[in-house]
Amino acid sequence: MIKLTKNSERDFRLLNLTDPQLKAEEWYQNNQSGKIFRKTVETLIERVSPDLITLSGDLSYAGDFTAYKNFAEYFDSFKIPWTCCFGNHDNQDGDEPVQIVIDEYKKHRFFVFEKCDLKLGNSNFVILIEKNGKNAEGIILMDTHDRVPYKKDDCGKNQAWGKLTPEQLDWYSECIRELKELGCNDSTLITHIPINAYMEAAKAAFKNPKEDKSITLSDSYGSAIWNKGYENSYGVLHEPISAYPEDEGAFDLICKLGSTKNIICGHNHVNNWVVEYKGVRFIFGTKTGNGSYWEPEINGGTVLNINENGVVSASHEYVDVSELL
Repeated sequence: MIKLTKNSERDFRLLNLTDPQLKAEEWYQNNQSGKIFRKTVETLIERVSPDLITLSGDLSYAGDFTAYKNFAEYFDSFKIPWTCCFGNHDNQDGDEPVQIVIDEYKKHRFFVFEKCDLKLGNSNFVILIEKNGKNAEGIILMDTHDRVPYKKDDCGKNQAWGKLTPEQLDWYSECIRELKELGCNDSTLITHIPINAYMEAAKAAFKNPKEDKSITLSDSYGSAIWNKGYENSYGVLHEPISAYPEDEGAFDLICKLGSTKNIICGHNHVNNWVVEYKGVRFIFGTKTGNGSYWEPEINGGTVLNINENGVVSASHEYVDVSELL
């Protein structure tokens, strides 16, 4: 378990970025995607002054080692602790390329990470946030892998998006036990692929729980699209939720243990809704940059403010990059 400490009146600020998906050639100085990414990140860092930067997966594509090296050099240059869990594209060629990336990243001064049993995946570890002498929040990063075998669908495909495995859920339970022994009763879970319960939360909160690109970000910050009791939700549902299609048991365990109050995922680039459901805040992180696919309006990052009692607020920060388009 890694510990980060902050002693000040100001909250500890976590800045989450997600799904950059930059290739090596897109890091060139004059490349549009690289410019958009750097503009977004640098604006967010100046605006938020984060104490920790997390990346919730899909930094690049497996085997593009130059791109991953560029990420490490870039983020270390800010002299702010940073870390990541890995996404389906990072994991798409198996464990070996990811382990090479991890070994390279661990050479960098500000990268915080603990290797785990590979039976669990490539990125399962905990960062404990200590605020003014109190163990305030556990940040639990977990690997949701790539695709997994699944029964054939109508198109003849026999794979589904990855999920948290039973072994990982046992590991999660042990992490919560350790955190509670340290006096830390609150935690945040960060994954790449959303757990299945994101579908359940969307059905509860949205009047129309299906993708609807006619609803704008500004629409989502009102009450019109939300069911009664969910009017404080915000963010859009512009594409189907790409989760494992059956309940993997993660949310039942989260509710039973009562520690995790926030879940952040990435994976769906044009979803960024935030819904509190059964006492847990479900967050689709706002995509960072235009890698792979995006909507320019949904560009930026997600911020958690943490005080001595845990997470006190969550919000999206948007960055306008229209001058680069």
